[in-house]
Parts: sequence; structure tokens; C-alpha cells
Amino acid sequence: MPEAPKNSLKPAEYNLEEGNKKTLQFIEDVTANADEVQKCVLAEILSRNAHVEYLQRHGLSGHTDRDTFKQVMPVITYENIQPDINRIANGDTSKILCSKPISEFLTSSGTSGGERKLMPTIEEELERRSLLYSLLMPVMSQFVPGLDKGKGMYFLFIKSEAKTPGGLVARPVLTSYYKSSHFKERPYDPYTNYTSPNETILCQDSYQSMYSQMLCGLCQNKDVLRVGAVFASGFIRAIRFLEKHWPLLCNDIRTGTINNQIIDPSVREAVMKILKPDPKLADFIETECRKESWQGIITRLWPNTKYVDVIVTGTMSQYIPTLDYYSNGLPLVCTMYASSECYFGVNLNPLCKPSEVSYTLIPSMAYFEFLPVHRNNGVTTNSLSVPKSLNEKEQQELVDLVDVKLGHEYELVVTTYAGLYRYRVGDVLRVAGFKNKSPQFNFICRKNVVLSIDSDKTDEVELQNAVKNAVSHLVPFDATVAEYTSYADTTTIPGHYVLYWELSLNGSTPIPPSVYEDCCLTIEESLNSVYRQGRVSDKSIGPLEIKIVEPGTFDKLMDYAISLGASINQYKTPRCVKFAPIIELLNSRVVSNYFSPKCPKWVSGHKQWCNHD
Repeated sequence: MPEAPKNSLKPAEYNLEEGNKKTLQFIEDVTANADEVQKCVLAEILSRNAHVEYLQRHGLSGHTDRDTFKQVMPVITYENIQPDINRIANGDTSKILCSKPISEFLTSSGTSGGERKLMPTIEEELERRSLLYSLLMPVMSQFVPGLDKGKGMYFLFIKSEAKTPGGLVARPVLTSYYKSSHFKERPYDPYTNYTSPNETILCQDSYQSMYSQMLCGLCQNKDVLRVGAVFASGFIRAIRFLEKHWPLLCNDIRTGTINNQIIDPSVREAVMKILKPDPKLADFIETECRKESWQGIITRLWPNTKYVDVIVTGTMSQYIPTLDYYSNGLPLVCTMYASSECYFGVNLNPLCKPSEVSYTLIPSMAYFEFLPVHRNNGVTTNSLSVPKSLNEKEQQELVDLVDVKLGHEYELVVTTYAGLYRYRVGDVLRVAGFKNKSPQFNFICRKNVVLSIDSDKTDEVELQNAVKNAVSHLVPFDATVAEYTSYADTTTIPGHYVLYWELSLNGSTPIPPSVYEDCCLTIEESLNSVYRQGRVSDKSIGPLEIKIVEPGTFDKLMDYAISLGASINQYKTPRCVKFAPIIELLNSRVVSNYFSPKCPKWVSGHKQWCNHD
């Protein structure tokens, strides 16, 4: 297997060009030998875990070849291994999933159903995550030179961890990484020179962390060459924080003192190494923030910024217009693809349009397989839509990394070093191209985020496109949808889709109810034919409803999710909610509601169904 790039050089010895060259060569080697690397990865995983209970249970003990693995190992979901995970969480230290000790659990974001899944991990996985991070900037430097000459302003956060009954830590994957020595004691690298001191990132209080990171970013505004957060929503939250708190921040910069709400001593000490009285800078920031329009505020306050580094694929694509507005159209860069289960790959063409982002899976990260996904009338299906395990025929459908086909869609299945075997991640990917022998994938959606009343199934992409079509009705009124989520309301007969919209209103003309009704109908017209048949012919689905909620509702929703243990760093607005307290929260803040005024169009063969209920 090609050797991973390493960087243990001291600042004086660090050769940036040589380091980048080795990293890019590593990418070339592993992608050119993708299948050989994959075979080695699988053999290594099966060999080292030969005597674990899970493999013995399925008759794989002692076998490391791919053919036997495929014949005997089932493809699974979380529910299939939850009993084993519960045993480990409750203190069973026998070798159940992995020969190496489970060092901690990584918690999934779990924002749609209220459930947080526990993903086992081992100490060495931190090295794999660090490896993937080390690939990002050498790739980026090919497109944007000189990034080593300044700093990155990234808003990064941790969440306080929990402990399982057996004493293992359970925390989000990014919290695990930021709290590790791999991050805190990372060797010198001009690319990981951030405006935020480690102490501000590691502060558990989200207000103090955000305030101190923003303050440090403003103090070093001329040094900033790139800005970002993990998700687009997190970066926009930072800009909105600045909108609300800039007078306090300016006062700190003007006086060289920190606001007394920042009480964490380590944060105060770290910030004071950066903060010096600078009335001129404070005046400049105040002048910019007082302006009526905040268009281009990023390039105005941080004038040397070259791009915004955030995830804008999947549901995060709805934030693209807002990011364009705040950044004056700077490139929006999605650098990597990862999850709690495993880190997967990198974007080798980072300056592409957000709609064209593709990720090259790095074959050494895990063993990858792909379950073909088929679209039927716009509904995403595969052989495993309902059952939790595959039969023999369906298992044969799974495709290896190098055998996927251009343009086809697949659900990602992973086997990891930490004890997941043929685990369905739930992500739907489309093959966009190849880097040598290694495929490049567009992220399409999370397969399990759907609305369903009857036989209809609406996935995340479909809902996003439908909302996008409907929002066009708001344009004449200078209004946009700032945030949204959805709910399949089965308390009515028949059940119906409910969308909660939080609006951003810039115009002064009131929006008539008929416009919202047109939005409802446009959404229904944009959904798949199974949904429309249920509305028009079967009468199994009621008219779609839009509920307008008070400003700030989705901030309340995030605060609630964080109070339950979600990570501010991993949090994504759920596009479909089922958890009763979340629905109650949303309903408590509804200011008006509207229904689709008539049935959408639906064609059965040559028959056009009438447009009325």
C-alpha cells in the first residue's frame, strides 16, 4: 500500500513544496492502484479481526479473501448491530466487533428522529482522519497559491461529551478530533495556521467560543486568506452572530479588553495574546457593520479572503444564495466527505461550482461497496428499502469501488477498521467521473430522510427542488425562505405534508394568502407521480400545508437539539422531523398557515386528471 504523507518537520525545516509533492503523489498512487489497495484494506481488516465474535458468528473466522467475505457477510443497518454496540456501551470488553479496544463512541448527528447512534472507533482511526485532513490543502494549493502566507478563519466548535454505562466516552466525531493530540499538538504546518487559538475552539460554552473566535478573526482581519466552518449553516450563523454583537466586539478591539461575559480563563488568556487596543480597526469595523446593506460583508471586513470553505452539498445547497450575498460571490469550496462512521474522500477540483462538487474516495480509508439505487417515478429505491438485511440475490448486486458505472447511483456500504462490516451508511451517491481507477461521486442525499403518508416517498433532493421552485413566487415581494423543515402529519384524514417556513422579508409589500397557496401547489406539482397519484386519484394524501413561523424559530430548534446532545459543529437543520417535542416547538411559533388550493396535475397513461378537489 502506498505510504501516507507525513509531516513532522519543525518550522525552520518545513519544505512546503516538497510536502505538497509527496501528498499529491500519495493521491496519485492510491487512486491508480485502487482495487489492489482495497483488497489489502479488506484483508488487513479481516486478518486482524479474525477471532472477533462478530466474524465468528457469521463463519468468516480465518478467511481474508474478498469472495468468501461477500458470500457470508450480511449487509446491515444500525439496528442489526445495535445489540452488540449496547453490550460494548454497557461495559463488555470482550472482542465483539474489533480485536483492538473500542476507545470511544462517535455519535451521529441524529437530528431527524431524535435518536443518536453510537459508532465504535479505535485509537488509530484518529491517524486516518488526520491523513485525510492532510490531503486538503496540498490539493487546494494547486488552485489557489499563497495560502501558506496567511491564516484561515474557521468557526470550529466542540460539544461536551457523555459517558456510556460502561464508562466509554460518546461524542461527535469532530469533538473527538479537536480534543485529540492530533489536533491540539499538531506539527507545524502553515496551512493549519488559524485565527482561532485552540482554547477558543475547545471552550464548551458555545457563546464564549463563538464570541472569542469572531473577536480573534476580526483582530487579524488582514491576515485572513480563507474563511469557513464545517457546514454552510454554521458559517451563516457566525455572520448573524456578528450582526447582533458587533458593537461589543468593536468595543473590545477599541479598548484592548475582553467583554466580561467571556469568563473562561484559558480563553481570556489566549485571546489577550492577540487582542491589542486598535481604535482604527474598531472604527473601520463599526463603519462597515453600520451600513444598511451587509452584502459582501466578508470581503469588506476580511479583504484578502480568497474563498469560503463550507459544505454546500445536499440540503446545505439552500444556503448558497445567502453565502453569495455575504461573500460577494467568492468561490464556495467543499473540500472533503466524511461521517461518524468513516472518513471517505476529498474534492480534487475544489473551485468547481457547488452543483458540480464530487468527492474522490481514498481507497485506503476503509473497504467500500455500493448498493445500486434505482429511481422509479422520481422515488429513490433499492433492494433494501424496507428489509434490514439482504437476501442472497440482492447481496450479489453490491459493486466494488472500481466497478461502479458512470452516471449510476449507489448507496454507500463500508467495512471499517473499527468494527463495522458491510454497514449501510445511508448516503446516496452518483458516479461523476474517475481519478485514475478511483471513482468520484456527487453526494445526492441521505437515503433515510423522507416524507411518506401512504405509498409515496419523497426524498431530500426532491423536497429541496420543490421548495426551490415554490420560492420563485416570493421573489416579487423581495422575500426568501431562510430555513425550512417538513413533517408528515398523519393526525388528519387523509394525512398530508406540512412545511414549516421561516421567511426573510426585505420588502414592505404584504404577501397575499394566494401567493402562499400558489407556493403550496407548486411544491405539489414538483413532487413525484406516486405522490400526485395519491393526491388526485387515490385520495390517500391531503392538500399540502405551509406554516409560516416566527423569526428565530430555527435558532430555537438548533438550541433544543444541542440541549439534547447534538453537536453545534455537526448540527444540520433536519429537513424532515418526526420527534414530537420538535413538532410541538415548531407549532408553538406558527403565525399563519396555508393549504394547496387544488390538486396537482397527474397523468395516468393518456388521461389528464382534473385540477380540482
